[in-house]
Amino acid sequence: MKPSRMRMWALISAFVLVVAAVIAMDRPRASANSEAIPVAEVKTGDMQIEVHATGELSATHSVMLVAPAIGGDSLQITHLLQTGKPVKKGDVVVEFDPSEQHYKLEQSHSELLQAQQEITKANADAQVQAAEDKVALLKARYDVRSAELDVQKNELVSKIDGQKNDLALQQAKRVLAELEHDIESHHASGQASVFLAKEKLNKAKLTMDQAQQNLDRMHVVATMDGLVSIQRNMNASGGFFFGGMTLPDYRPGDQVQPGSPIAQVLDPSQMNLTVRVGEGDRNNVSVGEPVGLRFNALPRKTLHGKVKTVGGMSMQQFFSSESNHGFDVTVELADSDPRLRPGLTAEVTFQGPQRKSVLYIPRQALFMKDGKRVVYVRDGNSFKQREVKVDGQSESRAIVSDLTTGTEVALLDPTVPRKSTHSSASAGITGAP
Repeated sequence: MKPSRMRMWALISAFVLVVAAVIAMDRPRASANSEAIPVAEVKTGDMQIEVHATGELSATHSVMLVAPAIGGDSLQITHLLQTGKPVKKGDVVVEFDPSEQHYKLEQSHSELLQAQQEITKANADAQVQAAEDKVALLKARYDVRSAELDVQKNELVSKIDGQKNDLALQQAKRVLAELEHDIESHHASGQASVFLAKEKLNKAKLTMDQAQQNLDRMHVVATMDGLVSIQRNMNASGGFFFGGMTLPDYRPGDQVQPGSPIAQVLDPSQMNLTVRVGEGDRNNVSVGEPVGLRFNALPRKTLHGKVKTVGGMSMQQFFSSESNHGFDVTVELADSDPRLRPGLTAEVTFQGPQRKSVLYIPRQALFMKDGKRVVYVRDGNSFKQREVKVDGQSESRAIVSDLTTGTEVALLDPTVPRKSTHSSASAGITGAP
C-alpha cells in the first residue's frame, strides 16, 4: 500500500475515534443534566378548585359632592377634608373662594339701591307732572268758560266782534281737548317710568338673591353620615391622558369647573368587594359560594364573605392591556371590622366546586411560553415542551388535560441555563409534536 493512502486511512480512523469520544462524553452529560431537574408525576384524584384574585372594597351607598353649578369662571378650592375623614350630616367638606360671589352680591345690592331711587324719582316726577296738568286743565277750562260768556254777548256787539268771539271759543275748546289728551299721555308715561323702575328693582332683587345663594353654596356640606373620599382631578393633566398615567386627588388651591365631582361621602356600614376574575376562571365562580378575604391593611385577620353577583360580560379597564380582560364579581362581606374603609384591597380566595377523578399536576410545573400554558414532559434524557389546557387550579395544584397518569413533568424550566458543579451543558429540548 502506498504511503499516501496509509496516511489518509490513519486520518480517517483518528477522526472517527474523536467523534466517538465526543458522543461518549456528551451522553452522560445530558443524562446528568436531565436527572438534575426535579420532576413530578401527573396524578388522578379529587381536587377542590380555588380561584385567587385581588379586589377593592367599595361602598354600596354613597353621595357625590360636586362644585356648585353657578356659571361663569372656574372655582378655587380653599378648604378640603382628607380621604377617610369621618363626617356627620351637615359638616362642611369643601369650601371655595367666595371673593367673586361677594363682589357680585355687592354689585347687585348697589343696583337694587339705584332701582329704588329711580322708583322714587319716577313717582315724584309723575306727581309734579300731574299737578302741572291739573293747573293747566283748570286754566283751559276757565278760558273756555270765558269764551262762552263772550259769545253770549254777540247780539250786543258788532258782527266782526261776534266772529272774533266765536273763533276764540273754538280755539279755547281745541286747547282744552289737546290738554286733556296730553294729560292722558303724561299719566301713561309716568306710569311706564314707574313700572320700568320697579322691573329694574325686581331684577336687582333677583340678582341679589342669586348672588346670596351662590355665596351660601361656596360651602359644600355632607348630606349623610359617612367617610370622605376625594375624587381624582381630571383637569390636572390639561385634558390629556395616556396609558399608565396617575392623576392626583383634588387638593386646596386647585381650580375646578362648576359641576365637577369633588368628593364622595361613603357609608362604611354597607360595603361590597369588587373583584375581577380571568376569563379562564369564570366557570369556577358562582353566586352564593364562600369566599375567604385577607386585607392588606389587616394582615393577621381572615374575613369571610360570599359571591353576590357575577358579571355576564367580559370587561376591560381603560388603558389596560388585553391580558386584563375579565369578569367583575361582587362579594358580600359576612364579617365586619371597624378598621375597614372603602378603597382597601384584599386577596380573595373563591372556594370553587369539588372536582372528581381529574388529572392534576403541581402549579410549579406550569410555564407560560408565547402566551400559552405549557409543561415539559420527560422524554428519555431530555424534556419535550407540550401545550396543555388548564381546567382549574387551587393554590398548589392545577387540573390539566392532554396528559396521562404517571407522566413525569419538570418542576423547573429546562430551557433556562443554570449553574452546576459539573460542566454546564444544556439538556436536549425538542419542539412540541
